[in-house]
Amino acid sequence: MATVTFRDETATGKPLTEFEVAGQPARMTVRELIRLRVREEAARYNARPTNRFNGLVRPDDAETELNGCRLREPRRIDWERQADIAERAFLANGFFVLAGDRQVEDLDEAVDLTTDPDLVFIKLVALVGG
Repeated sequence: MATVTFRDETATGKPLTEFEVAGQPARMTVRELIRLRVREEAARYNARPTNRFNGLVRPDDAETELNGCRLREPRRIDWERQADIAERAFLANGFFVLAGDRQVEDLDEAVDLTTDPDLVFIKLVALVGG
């Protein structure tokens, strides 16, 4: 069993957040890893809901803020809905994922967590007027 580390970084490599999930298979697809990450984020938020959510993708009815989102009121996050949104965001280049020293480009690409247990997520921000 492997432990995977999910880390968010800026485009310049500055670390933002990081967490680990243990007990995972040695190989997982990028799709499975994104869904695992989103499920874990939702579970952590749902255990202690607040008006702020800091996850891979913004929940419905949330306003984007610096380093997260503001919900109108604390509520339960549906991890499956968020995971579907995250998959679409990945396909639309809303963020990219690095496994070790390489960018993974396909949701069905397998990642060997015994050699590349650290996944770096870099969210891309649309430029105003661009």
